[in-house]
Amino acid sequence: MKRTRYQLGSLTREARKAGPAVWIYRWREGDVHRKTVVGDVKKFRTKADAMAACEQLRRNANRQVKTPHTVGELVGHYREQELPKGKSPSTRDGYECYLKTWILPMWGEYKLSDVRTVAVESWLQSVPRSLGSRAKIRSVMSALFSHATRWELYDRNPIALVRQSAKREKVPVVLTAVEIRSLLSELQEPYRTMVFLAATTALRASELLALQWRDMDFDAGQIRLSRGIVHQKITAMKTEASRKPLPLTAELALVLANWRAKCAYNQSNDWVFASLDKKGTQPLWPENVLRRHVRPAAMRAGITKRIGFHTFRHSFATILRSNHEDIKTAQELLRHANSKVTMDTYTQAFDPAKIAAQERLADMFVPICSRGSA
Repeated sequence: MKRTRYQLGSLTREARKAGPAVWIYRWREGDVHRKTVVGDVKKFRTKADAMAACEQLRRNANRQVKTPHTVGELVGHYREQELPKGKSPSTRDGYECYLKTWILPMWGEYKLSDVRTVAVESWLQSVPRSLGSRAKIRSVMSALFSHATRWELYDRNPIALVRQSAKREKVPVVLTAVEIRSLLSELQEPYRTMVFLAATTALRASELLALQWRDMDFDAGQIRLSRGIVHQKITAMKTEASRKPLPLTAELALVLANWRAKCAYNQSNDWVFASLDKKGTQPLWPENVLRRHVRPAAMRAGITKRIGFHTFRHSFATILRSNHEDIKTAQELLRHANSKVTMDTYTQAFDPAKIAAQERLADMFVPICSRGSA
């Protein structure tokens, strides 16, 4: 019987035309030669460091991992090698949902070579979900095939040319300042403080509920942001811009100080909106807050719009615009990477503002119209 040799693989340093040199690890799968980039020399300064990072690759090589031939097999490889790395728990959960619900049932048995661009595009049009959800399914499929090409498991990404619009189908719900005041008047603590904080800072739900009292720098007048929380799991902030501190105005500081004086969990490491049911070990759940407290309060206030936590973020941007605040200021307060997102996605004009703008425009043409009719 022929003895199976243990593979150490080979590691070489290769220069690049642009950027630092990289470490390349090579191994064999049967008669096929494989290679992958381990990292650059800034990340792994010595060959020993790079070799240590190849441990999982060596284990795979010596298990004689089978090259994926179907989408289902590729999903297995992706789950093992890529999905756990660099993805937040909420992102992993989202990817798993799209894989299990849509991609595997439809494409799991297909050979990689049988996945065609036009076929995927046609299938996406039949998926009974919003344009945004279809675009996310497309993105997950594209990530799968990008993974395959990076690992040299397949030579192309058929999803790269798939056309799928992600255009918003519904106008985001926006509350006026009057509606927000009415809503606040119907809320009890801690939900009044929570909504006031959301409406005046545009914090995302994951950021709002991840706040601890140590994040409130009352002396410096800042709210420091360093974490999010999704399904009670601590996550990193969404973007680099998201980590920028927010102003803690005098009015907001007073509201928060009053709540801290009343709440059961007010120590430095306690959650600002701690769950009494969980004895302060977890913050409140956003879905429960909306369903049991915010939406019933909105109904009592005569507000028929369906409110979510992102409603306050859209409202914040729109009210800033109606107040003629500088777009750069709005971008910084919303912590967007660029002002295009602020203007195109988050702001709307209230009807009175639209009417006033149209009237100002019409006033410019009145003399001309008058002369024309004379």
